[in-house]
Amino acid sequence: MKLLTAEFPQSRLRRNRQDAWCRDLVAETQLSVKDFVLPLFIREDDTPREIPAMPGTFRYSLNELVAICKKAQDLGIRAVALFPYTKDSLKSEDAAEAINPDNLVCQGTRVIKEALPELGIIVDVALDLYTTHGHDGIVRRGQVDNDESIKVLTKMALAQAKAGVDVVAPSDMMDGRIGAIRTALDQAGYQNVRVLAYSAKYASAYYGPFRQALGSFSALGKADKRTYQMDPANALEALREGAQDLLEGADMLMVKPALPYLDIIYRLKEAFPIPIFAYQVSAEYSTLKAAGERGWIDYESAMLESLISIKRAGASAIFTYAALEMAELIQR
Repeated sequence: MKLLTAEFPQSRLRRNRQDAWCRDLVAETQLSVKDFVLPLFIREDDTPREIPAMPGTFRYSLNELVAICKKAQDLGIRAVALFPYTKDSLKSEDAAEAINPDNLVCQGTRVIKEALPELGIIVDVALDLYTTHGHDGIVRRGQVDNDESIKVLTKMALAQAKAGVDVVAPSDMMDGRIGAIRTALDQAGYQNVRVLAYSAKYASAYYGPFRQALGSFSALGKADKRTYQMDPANALEALREGAQDLLEGADMLMVKPALPYLDIIYRLKEAFPIPIFAYQVSAEYSTLKAAGERGWIDYESAMLESLISIKRAGASAIFTYAALEMAELIQR
C-alpha cells in the first residue's frame, strides 16, 4: 500500500499524540473486556489450590467455581475456559477419564451453567490431561496414533457437549479431528455447539507453568510433542492447518502461544474470513508477573501492552490468565 502524505513541516505526526483525548480518538486498536476469555483450573477438594509457577492464579474446587465465574461475569468477561487438575489415579494409557460424562470438566460445566447460564464455557478436547504418558493422543507402538486418537477425541467432545459446553476446542493437533468431531456433534443433535480449532499450536517452551498448574509436569514435560504440534520455524504450514480446519467445519481458529507468534495471528486473519483467537499462554503471563514482582517492569502496563499487541495483530478474542486484573484496569 502506497502512503500519500504531506512532507515535513506541513505534516507533523506528533500533532495527534500530544493530548490524551486525541490519542484515544485516533487509536487504531481498541482493547475491550469482551475480548477476554478467562482460563480456569478445576480441582478436587483434596488437591492443591496454589500454583507456585503462576502467581495470582489458582486451582478452584467445584464449590469455589461459581464465585470466580460470577466475578468474571460481573466484570464483563463473557466466557471461561476450563482445565482439570486430574489425579494420577484417574490417568491411564487409554485416557478413559477423558470420556467419562462425570469427569471434573463435565461436572464443572454443569455447576456453572446452572448458576450462570449466560456465561460461555469453552473446553479443550485433548487427551494429555488424562494419559499417563502425557501425550495428546493414544500411543501405539511408541507412536501417537492419529486415527485411533480421533475416535477417543470424538467421544470426549460428545461427553462435553452433553454436559452443556458451548465450545469444544480440539487442541490435540491430530489430522482430521475437526471434521470427525463436527460430524459427530451434528449427528448427535449438537449442531449449535461451536468448534474452536487449535490450528496453529506450536511445540513451545512457553507451556511450562501450565503443565505445573495441571500437576502433570513430569509426564507432560517428558512427552515429545513435535510429531504433532507445529515447528516454531514454520509459518506457511499454519495457513495449511487453518485451511484444512476451516474446510472441516471449524467456527474459529486458535493460535497458541500468542506473543511469539503475532505474525501467525496476522497471517491467519488476512487469509481466512473466520474469527481468530489467540492464547496468551502460561509463561507469557508468568514472565511478566515475575518481572513485575521484582520491580524490573511495570506489570500492569506491560501486560496491557502485550494484550493490545495481540489484538492489533488480528485476534478476535484472547485467552489470558490476566483477564480479571486487566478487566478491572480497563474499567478504572
